[in-house]
Amino acid sequence: MIDRRWLSSVLDVRSFRGADCDAHHYLVIAKVRERLAVGKQAAQRFDRQRLNLRKLNEPEVREQYQIEITNRFTALENLKDDEDINRTLENIKENIQTSAKESLGLQELKQNKHWFDEECLGFFGSKEAD
Repeated sequence: MIDRRWLSSVLDVRSFRGADCDAHHYLVIAKVRERLAVGKQAAQRFDRQRLNLRKLNEPEVREQYQIEITNRFTALENLKDDEDINRTLENIKENIQTSAKESLGLQELKQNKHWFDEECLGFFGSKEAD
């Protein structure tokens, strides 16, 4: 019995009733197709930097961010109007990103604890000894 999620991954299942394994259970062998999606996760993990948007709830940080944005956009207004529209869009994007990084900072990524530690290894070793 398996979850519906893994139903398409099971290729073949057989039970061997005569297998002697010192228990009142039957030996079951299954062929399973394994699908990995590591490439997508790794690509998403490294190319994005997340801003700490929770700091916008603090009034001082919000005011500082608004002041930085207005200062940067007033500097952009002084530039030539006949400049390329794509370059203008890039300037706006860069100004927003740099002012957000300066005033809000980057969000710290959570480091997951490694769950298979020495205690698990000791438990696994004691099960093999039994």
